[in-house]
Amino acid sequence: MLSSILLGFAVGLAAKILLPGKAPGGWVITCLLGIAGGAVAHLLGTSAGYYRDYEPLGFAAAIVGAMFILFLYRVLVRRTT
Repeated sequence: MLSSILLGFAVGLAAKILLPGKAPGGWVITCLLGIAGGAVAHLLGTSAGYYRDYEPLGFAAAIVGAMFILFLYRVLVRRTT
């Protein structure tokens, strides 16, 4: 579980760095977005047969998934505030 949190933080941080613009939230939001992005990417990637567990492509897919979730989060936060 601790490794999932640390990996999720790394994925979320990479997504924040790669996605331009102001990033809302602190490190907790970063961890949650990274974990959610990794979970979505893992589910979609392994279900479609693009990669298996513990392959490097999965980490890249997790970053892309976290970027997508971060983008959605930014859109939703802007509309509510």
